[in-house]
Amino acid sequence: MDSVRLDTVDLALLHALQIDGRAPFSRIAEVLDVSDRTIARRFARLRAQSLARVCGVPDSSRIGQSEWLVRLRVRAGGADIVARDLARRPDTAWVTVLAGGAEVMATLRVDGERPLPALSVHSQVLAVDTQRLLRHLTELRWRGRTSALSAEQAAALGAPEPDAAETITLTDLDRRLLPALARDGRADYPSLAQAAGWSESAVRRRLDELRRQRVVRFDVEIDAATLGFPVHALLWLNVAPARLAGVAQTLAGHSEVAFAGATTGAHNLLAIVVCRDAAALFDYLTVRIGAIEGIEHMESAPITAITKRAAPTA
Repeated sequence: MDSVRLDTVDLALLHALQIDGRAPFSRIAEVLDVSDRTIARRFARLRAQSLARVCGVPDSSRIGQSEWLVRLRVRAGGADIVARDLARRPDTAWVTVLAGGAEVMATLRVDGERPLPALSVHSQVLAVDTQRLLRHLTELRWRGRTSALSAEQAAALGAPEPDAAETITLTDLDRRLLPALARDGRADYPSLAQAAGWSESAVRRRLDELRRQRVVRFDVEIDAATLGFPVHALLWLNVAPARLAGVAQTLAGHSEVAFAGATTGAHNLLAIVVCRDAAALFDYLTVRIGAIEGIEHMESAPITAITKRAAPTA
């Protein structure tokens, strides 16, 4: 990973895909003023080196699912085993190893409000803390992945304009199509039609509808270390309830914050931060976080490894 060097074209391509993960290479090439072949070749290289992957991510709230944060304290040497087991589950969306292997954190998406599976029975798990993720509080993607294009270029690559958001009932086609998009968000329509067992025209029409209804978005999975930000940490914040919205808005404006969400439990706000080095993380915690009024307590843990992001693992 240390030998990876991304040039301006690579960074612009990644930014373009964050705006619209299914944008045709021809449109991206036109905006970047390079050839179609160059864009296709660059993306193929990024995929082949496991540096970037586009995946379709369903919006849990639109399809009647709830999201839960599961924090597991594990036996010494057991973190990788637990993380791999969790990553194989279809209901996990994000699995990380924390604190040098002492803990594992995962996000689970479940239908309705049904009880979560009993994770405490795993032989490597010592304790489990489960909290509901109530609301995503960061709407924009992390700036480290979206700072290569000008405002004009970004506007030219704008994704389809969404309709009013509302909960939908998944169809049989949706249940076949969404997993295929999770595996490869840039799969062509013939491949999606084959995976779903429906006609290409039906798949094309339904995917357009799902995008307009905000049921699915397309994300680019890339390790922030590749972009020069190798230090990641999870923050659990205890914020005075009356100040929660204001604190979240402040955090959302920080370039270090990749995600923030409101949760149940003793800590009512969770954030993921990315920094260039440990010194930058120290400065962020002591200076920027320390200056925010309303934060009553903070707990932090370094992210040692990310075993799964959104896309399924093999």
